[in-house]
Amino acid sequence: MMTSELSRTSQIAMPLFIILFVVVLALRREDIRVYAQSASECADRFIEHTLPHLTRTRGSAVRFYESNGSGLAISDLDDDGLLDIVMGNLNGDNQILWNRGALRFTAETMPRPSGRTRAVQAVDVDADGLLDIVLTTQTSVPQFWRNEGERRFTLSTLEGVTYPAYTIQWMDADADGDLDLFTGSYNAELMQLLRDSFLFSDGAGVIAYENRGGVFIPTRLSEDSQALALWVGDLNTDGDMDFVVGNDFSLPDQSWTLRNGVWMPIDLLPVTTYSTMSFDMGDIDNDGTQEFFAADMRPMSDDAETLEQWRYVIEDLARDPRVPGDRQVSENVLLQQAGGAFINAADGFGVGATGWSWSAKFGDLNQDGFLDLYVVNGMTAVELFGHLPNDALIEPNYAFRGDGERFIAAPEWGLGSLADGRGMSMGDLDNDGDLDIVVNNLNAPAQLFENDLCGGDSLQVELRWMNSPNPFGVGTQLALHTSSGIYTRDMRAGSGYLSGDPMRVHFGYPAGSQVYSLDVYWTDGAHSTIDALESSPVIRINR
Repeated sequence: MMTSELSRTSQIAMPLFIILFVVVLALRREDIRVYAQSASECADRFIEHTLPHLTRTRGSAVRFYESNGSGLAISDLDDDGLLDIVMGNLNGDNQILWNRGALRFTAETMPRPSGRTRAVQAVDVDADGLLDIVLTTQTSVPQFWRNEGERRFTLSTLEGVTYPAYTIQWMDADADGDLDLFTGSYNAELMQLLRDSFLFSDGAGVIAYENRGGVFIPTRLSEDSQALALWVGDLNTDGDMDFVVGNDFSLPDQSWTLRNGVWMPIDLLPVTTYSTMSFDMGDIDNDGTQEFFAADMRPMSDDAETLEQWRYVIEDLARDPRVPGDRQVSENVLLQQAGGAFINAADGFGVGATGWSWSAKFGDLNQDGFLDLYVVNGMTAVELFGHLPNDALIEPNYAFRGDGERFIAAPEWGLGSLADGRGMSMGDLDNDGDLDIVVNNLNAPAQLFENDLCGGDSLQVELRWMNSPNPFGVGTQLALHTSSGIYTRDMRAGSGYLSGDPMRVHFGYPAGSQVYSLDVYWTDGAHSTIDALESSPVIRINR
């Protein structure tokens, strides 16, 4: 373990941030960049803003699988201290919304090929210190848009990546320093769109790509794949890296663990969602161990009107035969570790049903020290809901306030949009310290929900691992020690449904709390402790 102390040596005023140079006592020099925070009156709710982006579908009627929509990513692409937004699109152009501060954005259309996009993530693929953009499309291999600096991106090749992908994830799974790529295909859509050309091709499936000096070496773990969500990490805290694939339809979710350099199938999860839409992990009870959340489709109410809306879906699920020992359930799953095993605590926490759910993510929205949950909902498809006006199941998004023991619905936060959301991500877009939310809707303008809840405080952390193949420290674990408790987070490339996360970790805690120290557990096993932290909106730790 390395223990670090910070001492202020100089301070330089800049338009958007302050840079503090610090000396680390021991073997490492690190510096911290602190961004300025603006203060304003709070409305104690979220304020809705419309963004200049519209994800459209083809034709007058929305059909399978066009109905699945597109994702988005939030990250600081030009390193100006402001989080930018990358919006995917289907029947239209992808866009970058450059953040100019004060929630003002400049929309830039991405070069073609553009559109037909599913997943969106911002990650430093080539380890040059600039965040690149990686997109998946409906029928092809992932697109790698290399960040050339000065807001320029060029379409490049991910050497060795040869299989179509619907959803992706990045992690240094083999602990060799660089980021490996994980992909999953959506075979039902590929069959619909490509027909015989897919049937008689080499196919797709679940792929683990090992990064060897910038060349990605594929290992196909399964040809069967209906992947809508992926997760890579040590789920059961046994020290081995795990890979979980969330599949749509009756194909059970799949999992592998990396042992002695080989991905081995493992029965990791005792219960899984049936039509898995979204994955996220977070320490919801602040016990130091993260819980695993998988979102599925289940109506919030069993009244006659709701059941009539869902009628064809319910009948279809009832016709689908279940094999003996099937671990799938048509509802959300929240897995907690207890006595060395996982238990499903979704109903106990009040989140067993959240509607027709897509992206679902944890974040301390009210900054009370406990993770909250936000779920975006809705579905439009003539095949499923032709009996409803506009072929649409109209459901609100749901926000749940966490207290460590339950999630309590929080309609007063003003997050119950009815705009048919799909991709969603969180980030502090106005540098005021709290988490704002962006939703990529289907056939409706994208929305930004400005967080104007009252109370609480925060610390946000960015990492820069100099001269490393993983410059932004993806996979690093962090623990913030305060007078109100210990809060754990991790640096990740993406979560939820098709959506990329900022390379900036957010810790919320009650106002007035003392911040003691920050532990950083790097992916190579190194451990840094930063002491004497000042209350600052964002710090950047350079290793």
